[in-house]
Amino acid sequence: MGRLDSAPAKPKYRRLLLLILVLASTCAAVLVLGTILAADGFSLLELAILTIFSALFAWITTACWISVIGFTVRLAGSRRRQGEGLAEGGPATGPSVTALVMPVYNEDPERVVAGLRATLVSLCENTATGRYDVYILSDTTDPEIWLAEELAWSRLNREFAGRIDVFYRHRPRNLARKSGNIADFCESWGYRYDYMVVLDADSVMSGDCLTRLVGRMDRNPRVGLIQVPPVPVMRETLFARSQQFASSVYGPTFVAGLAYWLEGDSNYWGHNAILRVQPFVEHCGLPVLPGREPFGGEILSHDFVEAALLRRAGWEVWLAADLGGSFEEPPPTLIDHAKRDRRWCQGNLQHIGVLLARGLRPLSRLHLGMGVMSYLSSLLWLLLLVFSSLEALRQAQTEHSYFIEGDLFPNWPVSYAFEATTLLAITLVILYLPKLLGYFALFTERRRLTAHGGAIKAFISVVLESLMSILLAPILMLFQSGFIVSILAGRSVRWAAQRRDDDETSWREAAAAHWVHTALALATGVASYLYIPDFFLWLTPVLLGPVLSIPLSRFTSRTDVGRRLKAWGIFLTPCESDPPRVLQLLSYYMSDRTPPLLPESAAASLFEQAIADPFMNALHRTLLERQPRSKSERLRLDGLIARLQENGPDSLSRDEKRDLLCDPTSMATLHALAWEASDPAQPSGHAPQGAAAH
Repeated sequence: MGRLDSAPAKPKYRRLLLLILVLASTCAAVLVLGTILAADGFSLLELAILTIFSALFAWITTACWISVIGFTVRLAGSRRRQGEGLAEGGPATGPSVTALVMPVYNEDPERVVAGLRATLVSLCENTATGRYDVYILSDTTDPEIWLAEELAWSRLNREFAGRIDVFYRHRPRNLARKSGNIADFCESWGYRYDYMVVLDADSVMSGDCLTRLVGRMDRNPRVGLIQVPPVPVMRETLFARSQQFASSVYGPTFVAGLAYWLEGDSNYWGHNAILRVQPFVEHCGLPVLPGREPFGGEILSHDFVEAALLRRAGWEVWLAADLGGSFEEPPPTLIDHAKRDRRWCQGNLQHIGVLLARGLRPLSRLHLGMGVMSYLSSLLWLLLLVFSSLEALRQAQTEHSYFIEGDLFPNWPVSYAFEATTLLAITLVILYLPKLLGYFALFTERRRLTAHGGAIKAFISVVLESLMSILLAPILMLFQSGFIVSILAGRSVRWAAQRRDDDETSWREAAAAHWVHTALALATGVASYLYIPDFFLWLTPVLLGPVLSIPLSRFTSRTDVGRRLKAWGIFLTPCESDPPRVLQLLSYYMSDRTPPLLPESAAASLFEQAIADPFMNALHRTLLERQPRSKSERLRLDGLIARLQENGPDSLSRDEKRDLLCDPTSMATLHALAWEASDPAQPSGHAPQGAAAH
């Protein structure tokens, strides 16, 4: 399919308005700061402060004006028309075929299947045209989790037999991570489908949302991708509940503003989105960046790049701000949030190498640049604090000259207290206006206001969330600055599975993660109090969070505090007070998990069961791809079989067990040996543990 014509120019005026607002606000703030710094002429340090401040102020004022625009759109009653660019178009081309694609990597299989069950039941309860298939695409490396995935898939497949086909595929090697997993699906099965909906392991989408997405794609042949904003849900720690509340209250106004000025030039967030398969296959092959990791090699944050490649080919990318029914789970603790940020930080910084790629549209470059800035801003804030402290120290050690040779009158120092106070007030307004607008937007929809606990409790929640953000933001700034320094030093990230339960942070874990933050903040506070006491009070709000970071990290990870606040109606969200049907299903399935072990051999590991149990062995071998083995590889596998027979499963490493599980011949041989050893008519031998039960 060839390149499409460019989209209509209607959003250009909206984008020009946003640009004017951001530039005007930034110029005004920079002018005020410049007036203060230029009292005795600019030093190099003051020029550095002014430069960094201008970049950071433009960054925060962009987010503020997007929220203001979004609030105005919602206040004007235009929420129904936020998707009008997608709603317009000709009639549907006909029944379509859609694949729901879920890549998994060492995730809890029961949680994965619970989310899929909820999504599929919701889909079956809706009147859906076309056909839907599901693909669980596993890159799991842990043998026990791999086998548990197969059992969970088998139950899911039997449950939806005759309604929705559920497929499972396991890759022996995790090549190119998630993007490679999706690419493998597209190459192997993509030709069968018009669209694919990409889900994360913690994603849940309602049937209504899915069918409306497919309908919009059917009616709009120019659209290559529609992203639905996922709402964070289901976590109960204090940290996660505050994040869920913030997303529920502030998110809609911000997303409405994004959709208003972006329209068909929106972005892709990697999951909870529908993509047109053919253009994705034709245009979204990811390049390997030159050089070594962390900046070179495979692209980690693939979603922004794939959206840019679709736009380069002329396909529209939309943000469906008017659609609900899209959910995900947030990190449960501050430390888990930071671990996820570490991966995203490296992936986004890689985009520096993509920014100048040929043919990309200006807004695609802006998306990539804003992704870089989302992490680079933390380092800039830190540098601004350091440079401001040095400037304050210089000012404190400089004596003012009251009499200058040749002047008849004294040179009295000029006070800029009013300008400094004005600049501080403007900055606070820019930072907290989006929160207030999100709160005021609740009053335009009585049901949403009630679902958030009512006017008073919602306001208390906004205040508490703001106080938490004041304390936690400097900690995240230090985390992210450390990530950037680590990446610049050439240290690449290890891509591991995320923790998705509500386990609390231990004191030991909190101390190990935050002792550097505490020590740095204490040293900075003592130094500023001794040498620049006038600047100490300005630093106090920034230093307080890192000084208390260890108890804060521990306290905000507590589920009992989160549940108690929920009972009081604090940080309440509609998904908690009045959960939609798909989340009710998810809660039910998560509380009714089926143990992965087969009941007749509960003492055995799944690896042993896969050897001895006929059903598990046949199921596993059926799902394997048969690949030719070299003679040396065959001899090595036979050696592993012999060691297993002689010394038992504990004599094999995890990788060695996985090698045996990848080979259908070895699994058939082990199964035969296990049953031969358990047959009393046969000569006795050392069977794998668990085989005697059969």
